[in-house]
Amino acid sequence: MSDIKVTIIDRDGVSHEVDAPTDMNMNIMELVRAYELAPEGTIGVCGGMAMCASCQCYILTPETPLPEMLPDEDAMLAEAFNVKENSRLGCQLHISEEMDGLKLELAPEY
Repeated sequence: MSDIKVTIIDRDGVSHEVDAPTDMNMNIMELVRAYELAPEGTIGVCGGMAMCASCQCYILTPETPLPEMLPDEDAMLAEAFNVKENSRLGCQLHISEEMDGLKLELAPEY
């Protein structure tokens, strides 16, 4: 297993290409926290349980294979603000080798 490259556009519009480990069962929300790409307390408020949508992001590379959206994530996005067709919860996107080259943008803080 090796690291993959993920590009994250933060809430200020700044693009960051980061290394994401595929062997630690990390998700995108945890990756954003690890690189401090959002102010503390503004992402992953529920601890990654798909219950707050603070880690909502917009997938900018639709060709990147992602895990299927489960009912909990779908239900949370149905109640969230600033939802788009390409919205996903970062806490539900566990990093895998197939996600190499993923580009996403953090949704605005609500």
